[in-house]
Amino acid sequence: MAKEKKVEQITDMEVDFAQWFTDVCKKAELIDYTSIKGVFVYRPYGYAIWENMQRILDAEFKKVGVENVYMPLLIPESLLQKEKDHVEGFAPECAWVTMGGSEQLEERYCVRPTSETLFCEHFKNVIQSHRDLPMKYNQWCSVLRWEKSSRPFLRHREFLWQEGHTMHATSPSGS
Repeated sequence: MAKEKKVEQITDMEVDFAQWFTDVCKKAELIDYTSIKGVFVYRPYGYAIWENMQRILDAEFKKVGVENVYMPLLIPESLLQKEKDHVEGFAPECAWVTMGGSEQLEERYCVRPTSETLFCEHFKNVIQSHRDLPMKYNQWCSVLRWEKSSRPFLRHREFLWQEGHTMHATSPSGS
């Protein structure tokens, strides 16, 4: 179990901005540490910030016809490999599931670092013609990236995420 970290005094912003930010988040009771390095608890005030951002953005997205969807948490390695170049950037940050209960899985599953490959697979399966377009999708979820360093709300191992993907019959300029 990780040692409980307490903020006795807030670090001076000019001395160490990153530590100052973390100290403020901790002192304001926005986050708390967990026993897993780089994974935080969003406390009520911290989660309320997320809910307010989500509520405001969601209303704006809906005004332009964006619909909310949810993509799976696990991504088969074979699907990720279809987009090798994209995956290479995430490879060092991926967390892999290899066991289901006490059974070895036939294929490794990546815990969602992003959902691009899942959106592409879904669009491929559901778009039959230009009449199906536009599709404007948004996802509210969490992602997991094995980050080397972490800061509350900015980047840590598991963080809340908003991800939008759209498909259109024409380019934005209409040509």
